[in-house]
Amino acid sequence: MTLAVLGVNHKTAPIELRERIAISREQLPEVTSALAAMPGVAECMIVSTCNRVELITSLDGKDADLSGFLCRQFGVEAGVLAGHVYEHRDQFAIRHLFRVAASLDSMVVGESQILGQVKEAFSVARSAGTVGGQLEHLLQSAFSAAKKVRTETEIGSSSVSIASVAVEMARKIFGSLHGRTVFLVGAGKMSELAARHLVQQGAGKILVTNRTLERARHMAEPFTGRVIPFEQIYEAAAEADIIVTSTGAPHHIFNPEHGKTFLHKRRNRPMFFIDIAVPRDVDPAMSKLEGLFVYDIDDLQQVAAAHMAERSRSAADAETLIAAEVERFHQRQRTVNAAPAIVALQKQAEELRQAELRRMQARLGSLTPEQLEAVEALTRGLVNKFLHPPMLALKQAARENNAARMEALCETYSLPAIPDPLLDMDAAGKPAGAVPPEEIPVKQASVAGRR
Repeated sequence: MTLAVLGVNHKTAPIELRERIAISREQLPEVTSALAAMPGVAECMIVSTCNRVELITSLDGKDADLSGFLCRQFGVEAGVLAGHVYEHRDQFAIRHLFRVAASLDSMVVGESQILGQVKEAFSVARSAGTVGGQLEHLLQSAFSAAKKVRTETEIGSSSVSIASVAVEMARKIFGSLHGRTVFLVGAGKMSELAARHLVQQGAGKILVTNRTLERARHMAEPFTGRVIPFEQIYEAAAEADIIVTSTGAPHHIFNPEHGKTFLHKRRNRPMFFIDIAVPRDVDPAMSKLEGLFVYDIDDLQQVAAAHMAERSRSAADAETLIAAEVERFHQRQRTVNAAPAIVALQKQAEELRQAELRRMQARLGSLTPEQLEAVEALTRGLVNKFLHPPMLALKQAARENNAARMEALCETYSLPAIPDPLLDMDAAGKPAGAVPPEEIPVKQASVAGRR
């Protein structure tokens, strides 16, 4: 089996591309099943967030066209995707997944949402029956490592998320959020987090809308917010100084014509849109209107960079911990991979023991059941004692990544060789002499027309 991760994220692709291949929660089971049906894909799951879309697969060959799957599924030309997509295999893929789950690959390092999003993607894949033993073991180990990062380092010491960064940007623009009216469009986790931060910063009235009225009521209640029926969204929007929008709509729900109407009703008082949805809820062309300030999720990277600087030491501690957890995972995998040789050694010894018992049967004569049991126990005990050193040696060689010793032991005891792609890695879980993918420069596409 080959482990492969292919995708795009906020580092490699602009939002214009990410929104074209974004997968909604409702679409995820269907798209995951479609990926599982591809030739060569043995197991799979898909992580789709505002900042990344990643196909995580276990392949029974090396020729599965994962990039082609994205192009066909979303009608994206191969030339458009090329240069933005990345692919990690085997040990690189393992390290990448551990870092993603631990929020070391996030726009805001240390944000807490990504672990829940990866777990949700895993749950969808399990329900769809597209994950099995290999991905199950890998993801559970990644979740455990991510939990360790949050409990044993300071990376998660303060509440940082895309929502909190967005609110911080609003505060910098307005100077103070005291008394400002905020309209939350979409009642998902992002909107709820934004509401918490806005209240902490002294926001005044909070309006909440969602296509499902009950969800809007549920989110508005703790903040004493006013619920707006979704069909009245445009009438209510003109009341708001700040609109935080995070829906799962496949198209823009605010366009320049709406913006002109809002400004007219507000007598040209400015409005601030924070669009944390992918695909975007707000047409970027709205930012050309005087008095409208539109920021999408990619615009939040400047604020995120400040958090990166503050958390550099914690991030370094987390990277060290993740490297150790990746190596521990590889050690367990190598020990498991030594199992066929150990089983073959035990089978070989048992066949010799049985053959010797048959050869000695005539000389032993007629033995009582108790005597036969004693002979069985004696011979089995001797065999186990003789097997103990070579079995320990096999396990130790696997754990220590000692390919030469493993090969010598297998040759000495006439055991099957152990093919192990992990035997060429260094202590950090990287191939010896290889350049890690994140150190390879990626050309970032520029996005024009933002304020």
